[in-house]
Amino acid sequence: MLRGVTSLRKMSSSSGRKLTAVVKELENFAPLSLAEKWDNVGLLIEPHNERDVKKILLTNDLTEPVMKEAVEKQVEMIISYHPPIFKPLTRITKSNWKERVVAACLANSIALYSPHTSWDKKTGGVNDWLAQSVTIKSIRPLIPEFGCTEPGTGSGRLIETNMTISQLVEALQHHIENDVHVALAVGHDSKTLVRTVGICAGSGGSLLRGIQADTIITGEMSHHELLEFNHNGTTVLLCNHSNSERGFLRMFAPKLGELLQGACQILISEKDQDPLVTAVRVSVSAAPKQAQQ
Repeated sequence: MLRGVTSLRKMSSSSGRKLTAVVKELENFAPLSLAEKWDNVGLLIEPHNERDVKKILLTNDLTEPVMKEAVEKQVEMIISYHPPIFKPLTRITKSNWKERVVAACLANSIALYSPHTSWDKKTGGVNDWLAQSVTIKSIRPLIPEFGCTEPGTGSGRLIETNMTISQLVEALQHHIENDVHVALAVGHDSKTLVRTVGICAGSGGSLLRGIQADTIITGEMSHHELLEFNHNGTTVLLCNHSNSERGFLRMFAPKLGELLQGACQILISEKDQDPLVTAVRVSVSAAPKQAQQ
């Protein structure tokens, strides 16, 4: 989980850039053609009232708390990794939280851009950020992006390494700054040596299915998917969905600042967080005793 807000303050007051110029730089960084066909990426909301973009808020998910933060910080643009608009909206009312978020963007003339799977496939994108938790001997995409001139572009990552499971878990927790759930493969223990690691940020059950790897790292998967991997010799490390993605924003913020030549102030949301947290276990003995009758 990210603590606090990160900003680039190379200039005392940001001069700003046209929205079209910001979008062009975002698309140059990660072409929308990389995104999966089912995805909804790119500029999702273009305000009716055109104004220069001086402040940009980065977030993994555009929730209502993040939307409120954006309004309070008076940003002109939000870059939300996950697209808040995915299925077509048939109306914009106050009865649904996603519709309220869209209405707030429109009412406050805030542009909305979402890169999602184009950032996943991009060399130096989300999956490569997640892979940095592993001591890498070699790395390649699980599914290369054919026709792409940039080496290393594609879906997921397959890494050769030389770490024990306990070392990998510790490194991953440090990297994502959060807890990790461990599902040990049958016959594995904390000292088992890991030579191959499959990576897929977010929900990787389908993409990683059938790969030959000692361990896989992803955000989430179902109970039955876990059992299938475990009985096929693969230990699974789960970060929670957005925790396997969110940390990339820290790496991208200064990059975006450079792409925009310091013309915009880049903020990372303080309110964006995974909806799942690990609760502290309360033992029966620690529970308050009832008063004697």
